[in-house]
Amino acid sequence: MAATGRDAPAQSATADREIVITRVINAPRELVFEAFTEIRHLSQWWGPEGFTTTTRFFEFRVGGEWDFVMHGPDGTDYQEWISWTEIAPPERIALLHGESRGDPNAFESALTFAPDGAATRIEMRTLFPTKELRDEAVDKYHAIEGGRQTLSSLAAYVTDLARKGAQG
Repeated sequence: MAATGRDAPAQSATADREIVITRVINAPRELVFEAFTEIRHLSQWWGPEGFTTTTRFFEFRVGGEWDFVMHGPDGTDYQEWISWTEIAPPERIALLHGESRGDPNAFESALTFAPDGAATRIEMRTLFPTKELRDEAVDKYHAIEGGRQTLSSLAAYVTDLARKGAQG
């Protein structure tokens, strides 16, 4: 029997345009946040498996931009552009992500960093302008799997940093 009325689970009015990916990373929140905010870290882990990045410009501040190219394992280059819209260390980052400034298909992402014991629970919530663009990102570009792989790369990178820091 389906739940209805007051007992029905709340569903976001934007649920059909969203992708939400979460992961617990075995590292302190401040370190995970730092890995998202400093280019020396981002260039080490950003992107799905097999991808690398080349940064053309990076300025981490509200209104600042990250202009970069993601190099796919098949040799395809993807022009990327991010502008940060909110920065609340070490809890939250919001951004606009597209191929370039003014991209009409750019999407919004909000990243939250919450303590989970000694670890960090990260949530990456992405909102596309339309359901069709969300579906295209999922079907054509494998956005859900790519997001999971990106957070997996982050986890491996930050866990290694935390271990090295603990060693001295």
